[in-house]
Formats: sequence, C-alpha cells, structure tokens
Amino acid sequence: MKSCGVSLSVAAARRLSAAADEEKKMAAGKASEPEEDAPRLSAQESDALARVDSSLFGDQRLQEDGASMKALLVKAVRCYEALILKAEGKVDPEFFCQLGHFNLLLEEYPKALSAYQRYYSLQSDYWKNAAFLYGLGMVYFHYSAFQWAIKAFQEVLYIDPGFSRAKEIHLRLGLMFKVNTDYESSLKHFQLALIDSSHCTLSKAEIQFHIAHLYEIQKRYRAAKEAYESLLQTEDLPAQVKAATFQQLGWMHHTVEQLGDKANKDSYAIQCLQKSLEADPNSGQSWYFLGRCYSSIGKVQDAFISYRQSIDKSEASADTWCSIGVLYQQQNQPMDALQAYICAVQLDHSHAAAWMDLGTLYESCNQPQDAIKCYINATRSKACSNTPALAARIKYLQAQFCNLQHNSLQSKSKLLPSIEEAWSLPIPAELTSRQGVQSTGQQACKAQPGSSGSGQSLPPHVSPLDQADDQSSPAKRKRTASPAKSSAESWTHSSAQPQTPNWYPSPQKLQLLEQLRANRTSLKPLQLQMLEQLEAQLSDMHQQQMRQNSSGQIRASLPNGPSLPAHPVPRAPSCSAPPLANGPLPPSVGNNHTPGTRANGDVPYLHPNTLPHNCTSPGDTRKSQHLTSAQGLQKGLGSLWAGPNGDRTLSSSASADGGPHNQVGLSATTPSEPAVNHLSSPSSTSSPASSSSQTATSGAPHGTAPTKESAALQGNGSTAANHPSPDRSPPAASADNPQLSKRSPAAGSRANHVHPGSSASSPTSSPSPRCAVPAAVVNGSGGGACSEDSRSPLKLEPPELCIRAALKPSHSSSTVSIYPTSADVLKACRNLGKNGLSSSSILLNKCPPPRLPPPPSPPLAKDKLNPPTPSIYLENKRDAFFPPLHQFCTNPSNPVTVIRGLAGALKLDLGLFSTKTLVEANPEHLVEVRTQLCQPADENWDASGQRKQWRCESSRSYTTIAKYAQYQAASFQESLREENEKKGQKELSDSEMTSSETVSRRHKGPFKQVKFGTNIDVSDEKKWKLQLQELSKLPAFARVVSAGNLLSHVGHSILGMNTVQLFMKVPGSRTPGHQEHNNFCAVNINIGPGDCEWFAVPEPYWGVMSEFCEKNNINFLKGSWWPNLEDLYEASVPVYRFIQRPGDLVWLNTGTVHWGQAIGWCNNIWWNVGPLTAYQYKLAVERYEWNKLQSVKSMVPMVHLSWNMARNIKVSDHKLFEMIKFCLLRTLKQCQTVKEALVAAGKETIWHRRSRDEPAHYCSICEVEVFNLLFVTSDSYSRKSFVVQCQDCARKASSDLDGFVVLQQYRMEDLMQVYDQFSLAPALHSSAS
Repeated sequence: MKSCGVSLSVAAARRLSAAADEEKKMAAGKASEPEEDAPRLSAQESDALARVDSSLFGDQRLQEDGASMKALLVKAVRCYEALILKAEGKVDPEFFCQLGHFNLLLEEYPKALSAYQRYYSLQSDYWKNAAFLYGLGMVYFHYSAFQWAIKAFQEVLYIDPGFSRAKEIHLRLGLMFKVNTDYESSLKHFQLALIDSSHCTLSKAEIQFHIAHLYEIQKRYRAAKEAYESLLQTEDLPAQVKAATFQQLGWMHHTVEQLGDKANKDSYAIQCLQKSLEADPNSGQSWYFLGRCYSSIGKVQDAFISYRQSIDKSEASADTWCSIGVLYQQQNQPMDALQAYICAVQLDHSHAAAWMDLGTLYESCNQPQDAIKCYINATRSKACSNTPALAARIKYLQAQFCNLQHNSLQSKSKLLPSIEEAWSLPIPAELTSRQGVQSTGQQACKAQPGSSGSGQSLPPHVSPLDQADDQSSPAKRKRTASPAKSSAESWTHSSAQPQTPNWYPSPQKLQLLEQLRANRTSLKPLQLQMLEQLEAQLSDMHQQQMRQNSSGQIRASLPNGPSLPAHPVPRAPSCSAPPLANGPLPPSVGNNHTPGTRANGDVPYLHPNTLPHNCTSPGDTRKSQHLTSAQGLQKGLGSLWAGPNGDRTLSSSASADGGPHNQVGLSATTPSEPAVNHLSSPSSTSSPASSSSQTATSGAPHGTAPTKESAALQGNGSTAANHPSPDRSPPAASADNPQLSKRSPAAGSRANHVHPGSSASSPTSSPSPRCAVPAAVVNGSGGGACSEDSRSPLKLEPPELCIRAALKPSHSSSTVSIYPTSADVLKACRNLGKNGLSSSSILLNKCPPPRLPPPPSPPLAKDKLNPPTPSIYLENKRDAFFPPLHQFCTNPSNPVTVIRGLAGALKLDLGLFSTKTLVEANPEHLVEVRTQLCQPADENWDASGQRKQWRCESSRSYTTIAKYAQYQAASFQESLREENEKKGQKELSDSEMTSSETVSRRHKGPFKQVKFGTNIDVSDEKKWKLQLQELSKLPAFARVVSAGNLLSHVGHSILGMNTVQLFMKVPGSRTPGHQEHNNFCAVNINIGPGDCEWFAVPEPYWGVMSEFCEKNNINFLKGSWWPNLEDLYEASVPVYRFIQRPGDLVWLNTGTVHWGQAIGWCNNIWWNVGPLTAYQYKLAVERYEWNKLQSVKSMVPMVHLSWNMARNIKVSDHKLFEMIKFCLLRTLKQCQTVKEALVAAGKETIWHRRSRDEPAHYCSICEVEVFNLLFVTSDSYSRKSFVVQCQDCARKASSDLDGFVVLQQYRMEDLMQVYDQFSLAPALHSSAS
C-alpha cells in the first residue's frame, strides 16, 4: 500500500485554498470589525505543501532547501492554526495530520504530537495513513517512548512494506530493540537497513559497527572479531567509527579468553587501543581501557598515566577511580588507595566494586569495623552479584570484632582514617583538576620514561594547603555525612533529595570559571566578557544561598551519604530528558538482567558531544535510554549509538561465574589482577546528587540548560499521560517500572493531562472525544487496567471482529466480491494496482493491523485461578477411538487435556523411545543441549538466587545421543549417592526432604546446572522406522500424518511440527513458556520413567502474557521466559497445573500458552497437529499476521497451505470455507498486481515449475512468505542456488530490479482453475475419527 500522505495533503491544500477564498468573502462583509490579518497561502505554496509529509523528516531534500522550506512551513502552521481556530476545530481531520507533519519537520515535537493526537481521535481509519504512523513514531522516538514508537513503526511496515523511509524505520527499530536487549530483533532490523540502498540517518559503516557490536554482546566473539576487522578494511572510514571499532576490538581481546593466549591477546588489545587513541585522542574510555590492559601485564606507571588521561578526557568516572585504587593497593600504598576509592564511591554511591575493594583495604589494615560498613554498603547496591558471600564475611567480621577487647582495640593506632573521616577529607588536586593531570602526567613521563615495573611505587597524592577547600572538582568536595553513618537507612530511597535551583551554575560553568580566573592576565576581550558573566552568576548564587540560609532553608541530606552539594556531581554529561507530551514515559530497559552478568552490555558512542544519558536513580538497574539529541536525530548522530545502558562512562562489571564479558564496560579487576576483590556492577548509574534532580514535572537536571523541547513542555505544563499510544494503556507507576515510578509524584496520583502547545491561539489543545481524556488517574497498582478513555490510539477490537468482517460474503468495501469468478477477479485487479491494498496481508483490507487481545472480561474470581485440568482415563482401544474424545480435546473451552493410560490402552511400546534403545539405534545422532539452572518448578530465580525474574536463561551446545545418555545415567547415579548421604546424615523421610523449608533453603544459594537434551529430530524413516510405525497406533486426530491434519497438507516437512521430535531430560530440565508455531495444537507423550510438571494458560490470555514479557524486556515470540505465578494470579490469569506420568498423552489445544519442567529422569516425544476446523485456521492466520507485524518468520506458510487445502480438501464448514476462499482471492489479486507491474516495467518472468516436495519459499531478507513470483538474485540464479527475496526487499536493493530474475512457479490459468473449483461441499454426518 502506498503512503496516502501525499494524496491527503493535496486534498487538504485544496480545502485550505477554498477556505481561504471563503474567508475573503466573509472578511469583506465584516470589514468594520477589527481583525488581525491571518496569513494566506498562494496557489504555488499550496502545491508545494501538498508534497510535504512526515517522510521528509531527516531527508536530504529538506536539508538542501532548509531556509525557504522552514519559512514556508512556519507560514503554513500559522495559516492552519488560524483556520482551525476560526472553524472552532470543526475541520477535516487531514488538517490536523498535515499540521502534525509541518510541526514535526520544524522539530516542534509537542505541537506535532498534539496535532497527531487530534487526527487520531477524529479519523477512524487512521491506520491506513502510513505517513501519519511514521510521524507519530518519530515523535515517540524523540521522547524515548520506545514501546509506542516500536508499535507505530511496525504498523507502517505492515500496511506499506515499500514505504519510502523503510530504511530509517529499520534503523530506529534496530536501535530500540538493542536498547531493550532484544538482540535478535535488533540484528534483523540492522541487516534490513543495511541492504536498503536508500538514504537514512546513519552511514553504512555505522550500521555495520552496530551489527558487529551485537555479535559481541551475544557472545558470538568470532563473528564480532571478523565483523570489526572487516569494517576496518573499509575505505575512507570516518574517524569516530574507526576509533570506536578499534576500542571495541581491543577491549574484546583483553576480556575474552576464547580469542587466544593471554600474551598475544593483551599485545593485540594494546595495539588496537593505541590506534583508537590515534583516531580519537580525546576518548576517556579508550584511555581507561588502555590503563586496564597495562595494569594486567604489570606496567604500573603506564597504567597510572592512562588512568589520569582518562580522568582528564572524560571528567569524573567512578570506574577509573576504582581502578586507580586497585593500582595503589597492589603497590602497597593504602592511603592513596583509600582516597581513590572514596572518589569512586562519592561519584557513584552504588558502585559495589569500589565498596568491596574499600572493605578489603580496611580489612587488610586490621580495621574490621570500617570494613563491615563498606561491605554493608556493597550489599545494598543492586550491582552486587555475590551478596551471600559478603553477608557471610560480614557475619564473620562482626563475630571477630565482638570477641576483641574494647580497650586493646582503642590502643591500636589506625593505619587509615575511618570511613567517616575519609569521607570528609579533601581529595588533592593532582588527579582531579585537568591542569594537575596534565602536568603530573608529563612529569611522570619525563622522570621515568618507559617505566613499567610492578615493584615501583606510584606518585602519591600531594595535598597543597591552598587547595584544601577547593570545590571545583566533585571528587574534592567535603562531605558532611558518610554512608556509614546511615547504614541502617535504605540505600535506594532518595525521597528527601531537594531539587537544585535553576540559579545554580552548572558544574561545567564552574570549571570554566576556575580556568578563566587562573588565566585572567592572558584572556582575550571575549573571554574577559565571559568571565564577568560567570562571576556575576556566581555572585547571584551566593546571594540566593544567603537568602535561603536567612529564611531557615536547610539542605536535606542524602539518605545514605553526604548532603546535597551546591550543584550536582557530574558523573556523566547531564541528562536532558523532557517529560513526554501527551505520551507515556519510555519503557524501562534492562530490568531482567542478572547483576554482574550484564547481558545487555554497553554500547559505545561515536559522537561523545551528543550523548544520550541515563536519568535513573542510583538503585535502579533498569534504565531509560534517550537515543535522540535535542535537535533531532538527524542533527545529533551520536545519540544513535546508545545502548541498553546509555552512558558513555562505562562501569565495572564482571560475569557472575568469574568469566570475562565482552561488553564495553567491565570490572576494574581482570583475572590477572587477583590481589583485590572486584564486585561486578551494572552500567554506571547517576550519582544521587545528579539523579535527584529528575522529578515528575521536569526531566532536565538542574544546572543543565533545558532543551528547546523541555522548555516548551515545561511551559505548557504537559506531562506523560495523554497520548495516542499504540497499546492499551500506559505503564503504571509501580515497582515493576521504576523509571515511571521515579518520575511520578506518587503511585496513583493525578498527572497534568494538558495538550502540548495549549494556548489561546492554538485550537489543538482542546481534547477530543476519543482522545485520552485529561485528568485520567495513573494506575498505581501496576495491574494494567484502564478505562476506555485512557486506552491506546490503536483501538482494540477483538480479533473476532476482524475475521467477521473478513467473512462477510459480498458486502466488503473492496471492488471485488468474495465469490466472483477468477476472470472477474483479475479484470477488477487491473484497475486496482496497490490502491489501498496491503501487498501481502491475507486478512480483509478493512481490518487494521493486528493488536494484542484484551484480557477476558469480567476477571475471574481468585478461587477460579487454579482450575482443574481436564483428564480422561482410557481403559481400552475402543475408548481411544471413541469420537467424543476427539471432540472434547479440540473444544476451545478446554485449553489442555491429559489422556491418562493411553500407552496401556493402545499397547504402545514406549521402550522404543527409551534411552537404551535410542543409543542402540543411532548413538551418534545430534542432540541440542540447553544448560540451565535447576530450580523449583513454580519459581524462576536469577543466577545468584536473590531475585525472581521472568527471563529463563540458558546456553546452547551440541552433543550426541550416546554422550547425553552417559550424562543422564551419571546424573541419576549422583542423585542416588547424594540421597544416601543425606539419609546417613539426617534421618529424614522423603516427604521432609522435599518440604518447603528445603526448597526455600535451596533458592537462597547458587543453583546447580543441568543439561537438557532438546529438539532431537526423529523424522528420518530409515533411521527411526520402528519408532514411527509404533505411533501409527494412535487415533487419527493425534497422529503425525492424517487427512484431517492441516499440517499434512503443507506438502513438505517442517521439522518439529509435522515431524516427531524427542526430548531427553534430567530433573530440572525446562521447556520455557511459549505458544506453538502459528497456534497449532500439540501432542506430547511422556516415555518415562520419571514425571513432568506442566503449566498452561488459555489462549485468550496470550495478550496478557505478551505484555508481561514486554514489561520484562523479553520477546514473547522468540525470547526464553518462565512466568512468575504471583504476577499471573495478581492479573487474574488462570493457570492449569498438572503432572504428566509415563504413558500419559498431553493434548495442547489451539493457542494454549504452556511451559513445563521434568521432575524425574524421562524422555518425551512431541509433534504438532492442525485440526480441520475454522477455529484452528482462524488462529493460525491471526498469528501469521501478528508474526508479520513483529518481523518474525511464520513456520507454517499459510498462503501455500491454503492453496494446497483448496486442491486437496472438500470443506463443508461454511466459516472455514469463507476464510480459505478469501485467502485465495487475496493472493490471486496480489499475483496479478505484481505481474502487471513487472510487465509495465519491462521485466519478464521466467517459468520455473515447482518440483515435488519443494518447500514453501521465504524472503531471505525479511522472512515473509513468498508465493508464486520469486525475486532471485542473478548471481544465485546462475549458480542454481536460488536466493529468494520478496518484491519489497528486491526493490529496496534495486528500484528497477537490476540484478534480479523473477521466477514464476504457477501459471495464472492454473491458479484461476483452483480458485473457481474450490466450493463449499455439502455437510456430512459426523463419523468416527
């Protein structure tokens, strides 16, 4: 479907001209009335504006003619606003859409959002307007409202895959998914952007860098290394990309063991980092990494100099100070180490590594009381990954401290000041002021050229008296209270933090003032003028402070540390994040990652001057990422390099298992630095002082000049709730969304719902009837429930409504009826082109893009959330083949059915699938292995056992059946041995051993790992003949192959769906939550000897499950997740829970969400089944369309399947017939349209008959199904490899299809014959299955 923005804008421009003429006539009759002259657009200007829509945002054409276009847009906005005001808002909705486009191009984001909102509220079929959705997505992206931006962009690609700015959409989707830690989706969209030859915001080299970094984050180190090195071979590589690539490559070699031996890795890492600094000498991060590398090989002086350079280049960094402390401690300079650690924890109060190292330092100096305080502060940080070990250490030190005599303790002289004294000591200027850093660095280089011995002491801290009270550096400020003094207080709550008034100069200004004062004699006139202005500001600040002191205003102290300084501590460049206008706050990022493992990683920035920044409180590990600069993405490309943590200054972190990670920021300790314990920490968080300034009403920190947008938003009083969001409801202010909770005044409090840009002259400020109403109450419960008024712009209609519309036989708005002959269809198609039709949707044109279904209403009572699982007991073969059994299992009201005793009733030989038989049959057969944590079945904890989570983590490897069988047997023997040892130690019964007390004790410590043998393909009839023959004993509805199974009509194998798969398990082996591909049914038989525990949720609740996954930053379709039952019960989601014993068959009905875990040692067999029902086909098609919206491949090719069904099956179900017939109609129209477009372009098709058992084809780029007309690259065609693409991807690579060959697999006459002959068969009496 082509974007209708141009045609709509033409219509709007014409209406505007007509309205202007009418206005002249009215003005003539009212000449006596005083009236301000409203601007009028000439016919030429109206024609120019008719070609303007949101797709020009960031386009080169707009930039080339910037001044004149801006003037025209400003005039157009004034004209439109005057006209709308005069008409009292009663104008065509397209006026608001165009007004939104104009304001977007002028970067007036609040006004653009307000205008788009009015258009949405007035235009019922707004979703047909791709330019509107694109503009709305860009506004959401600007405000970092990624959840809604993603939905808007996905809908653009769904309704118009050939949209002119599709590359820009893929780029931004890639960035947002990367921030949300959905790396597979991010990689796919970056690759889609890379193959597109059109223009977008980032260069090809920058996109390639993102792809390489994604490989690195995913621990695909070899692929990342190849991608980085390939990128470095690019000619004319921009300096920033080159510097970042060398930086990543060097650090990856330093931290990843798989890339070679240590000596070669470190040498290569240092070379890369030096080349990075050649390309960008001002990169503080590269200097820091270089220092880490030097430290690991014992070059202490070089490491120290590099750290000081890092401080010079990147301002204050807790990581760098922590590493300097490590260096001093290794050189036995405890006082200097103490001061460095104090610097680190003052800059980042939640820096667990620094607190841990500081505790270790105090402990080594026999000061256990101070060590205990430091360890306690470390455990309070969410970054702490080994809290149990620390807790044990604290308990040991406390016991040791109590046993010591108080007098003897006092008589001992302290080597170090106490933590309270150290907190208040001034930190000398040698390593904090830029001049000091430069001078001492030069002196060190001159005094000891090439020095690198680890036995040399480092230059000590020198504290000149005249600098004792210098407050120019944050690390040198005196603190009035230390964290130790308030150790009993909560670490993360900062409610007492006051806002820094806007009359305080920023830290940057204070630093500039100090430098100008130091060089007053040599300043130029302009610099002298700047100095006078800064001194005047400083004088104003002192006067304001005196007024406050005289009025009794006292600064509140931080709950666990020093009082708030006069201006915020500059941890990193300040975050300027305006609150959203009529839109929600961005979803929080990275909340599901185990502290220490840092699965999300840090993403390097190529443009440090335009960084997005975090606005999180110290206690938050979930971060909101701002990807755009204040001037829009096209003016601040550096903002695109944001990653999940969004901070240029990267933090200390190490993997939980002690292994290094390859992310940008890692622990300040490497395996080569064993002397000091370094705790892992998440990405650097804002210091309390800087984060405290983020409030519910102003996103910009004090001391930072607000951006244009933030000023506009604050001036208009707009906040974050009134929005046309593509989701049902905004996230509630709850503990599940700390970012929102932090911004909200209080959970459940009211927010100001005012349209941005509201003023007397702007009619767009008035709320519309269907708009999110003002004064909507933010739901503080986190339950997600909301009123109709506060629901998303993507109006939620149950999917049944779309299908019903699709099933109306002849009253569709389409010019083609559902029952015409094929000749009439093709005749009508010749005039359609792509007139409003999606290129590939097989739903009715009038249906909007698919949406998540709302939860069933009314909610179930609490006593109905654990329904009994339907179970049927079979006694003989006749029971198994009894027709009502089939009807019961496929009844939509039964999400899951357990058929007990099936194997005995049918005399199935389950021994054919036992481990012993499998090893004898095919010992070398491939097995995919998932290494998981063994946990209680109804719980899911992070690796440390401290926090429940949804993310179900596992690693993949491969082995053989024989080797896994050995592991399975060894696991059983080990369990027997442990059981006997426990019985010998404690005379406990089996029931006591599995008591809740034992379970609760287990999840407080680390879990042991188990290996799950999964996805074992047993489809080869030559290898598994006996096993497959045995399954033919099953009743027809449950067989792998049968005439009534939709999947048997696909015509080729889909591994794991219409073929059998085997699973080999030990206790604790988990199958994470999911729905079956395309919502098909599933059959699972437990071979035994152990049991399995299952959980299942009915299909109508899948939207709720998807929202839970989204809240936890997990991809519902492709991610690995294990639901928290408490969350489900709180959301009134019913959960079926049951045990599957050996010989039991579990039938999972259409669309049922399920997950399960092995209780004992067992094997299972599994396959999918598609009942020949309208309900099954409908849900399969709905998931097919949802997958397309989400850019996920549908494993079942529904178009191909529908044509095969029309050829092979007589359908008597009227609903099923109509849906299949409509699919045929839609694809027939599409084939004709594409073919005529090829003829018009002079592109011939080549006949390529489909071969027997040939699989359905998918686009190799975007993975949508490609039917009949295959676009194949000329190279692959000449090699007979046939790399297929869809038409949209082919045209993105080459608009005129040069380099492509189009293959045709079906003649139109044959398709027409199938279409005409497919008719409704007479209903038959039900017969036995």
